[in-house]
Parts: sequence; C-alpha cells; structure tokens
Amino acid sequence: MENIVEIRGLTKRYNRTEALKNIDLDVEMGKVVGILGPNGSGKTTLIKLLTGLLHPNSGEIKIDGHSPGVHTKSVISYLPDRNALYSWMTVKDALGMYKDFYEDFDEKKSEDLLQFMKLDKDMKVSNMSKGMKEKLNLALVLSRKAKIYILDEPIAGVDPVARDQILDAIIENYAEDSAMIITTHLVRDMENIFDKVVFLGDGEIMLSGDAEDLREEKNMQIDELYKEIFG
Repeated sequence: MENIVEIRGLTKRYNRTEALKNIDLDVEMGKVVGILGPNGSGKTTLIKLLTGLLHPNSGEIKIDGHSPGVHTKSVISYLPDRNALYSWMTVKDALGMYKDFYEDFDEKKSEDLLQFMKLDKDMKVSNMSKGMKEKLNLALVLSRKAKIYILDEPIAGVDPVARDQILDAIIENYAEDSAMIITTHLVRDMENIFDKVVFLGDGEIMLSGDAEDLREEKNMQIDELYKEIFG
C-alpha cells in the first residue's frame, strides 16, 4: 500500500532542547499506527508537527504528497489531547460548528456516533464529565471522511466505562481507505488495535515495526515490550 505519511530526518528543538531527533517514519494507507512512549517522549510534538501547529527545525514531512499546510489540514481529522470545545456549547452547537467548518463532515455518521456514545444533543459541554467530553470530541473527529485520523492520547484520564466506549467507537468506525495515528502511554488498553507500533523515547525512535511481527520476534505482548524498553 502507498504511504500517506512520509517523514525524513525530522528534528524539532525548543531553545537548546531537542524534542525530536532525526525521526524517519512512514504511515501506510489502511493502517492504524500507535506512537507509544512515556510523557515527555516527544509524542505530542510529533503530532503538532504533522498537524501544522508547529514547524520543524530540519527534516521533511509529506502528508498525501504535500508539506503541512492548507491541503494537509483538509485531509487530517485531529483529536487533541484536551477538550477543544467551548464550555457554552451544547452538543448540537458542536455539531453545527463541525458541519460549517468541514466539507467532509458526515451528519448521519455523527448521529450514529452520538447515539452509540449515549450523548444527548441538548447537553452542555460545561456540564459534561471528562469522559463525556472525550466521547463528544472523538465522535466529531470520527464523523469526518478524512484520509488521516490523528488521535492524541484519546483515553487518557477517563474512567474504564468511557475508555471501553471510546475504544469500541474507534474500532467500529475506522475506515480502510484512511490511516490512523494514535499516541498513548496506556499500551495495554490499546495495543490490540495497532497494525504498527513506534516506541518513542527522549525524541528518538527506540523501536518500530509491525505489531504482530514484534510479538512473534520478541515473544511478548506490546505492553510487555513497552515496559522492557522504558522500564
């Protein structure tokens, strides 16, 4: 399959600190890629570079054949690691905003996801728990017909029930004509949905490969491998 993302020699510095160091990475269409690492490993910096929120000091990023910019923003559906909705909004307001902003927003899919997540359209964001906000943001992101879905720590800090619903929504609504990049340090909960895993530590790729191949080669689960690398 063709690569929807190609990264070569990517380096990002904050003053004298290198957050990413000469990263090379490919993401194939039709694959779910897990970017795994502890807090401070460079995961969110990588995501912000892919989404065009940051610019690299050196190296190259190609997404759907383009450098981050207007085109790439139109093909990426991005879930940040914190709530991106205004507190005064209702669920209905949030749907309207996404419909106005994104031509690829699928209203029917959003209705199905809201029902699956048990979210009422009249609910206000200010009255929602953290798990409910996570579910609403995810429902909005997955309702776009994007080429790449980028989810930054989608289950961090939510209760087990919300976590299960979020994982089920990701699995049920993933499309094979797209790719998905997910960052997490909660590997045990998520490892079964990854086709490829990338272990990122101190801004460097410590190990990467096909998830099933790594299980067979190392004779351990991805969660156990994570603990061996970062423990």
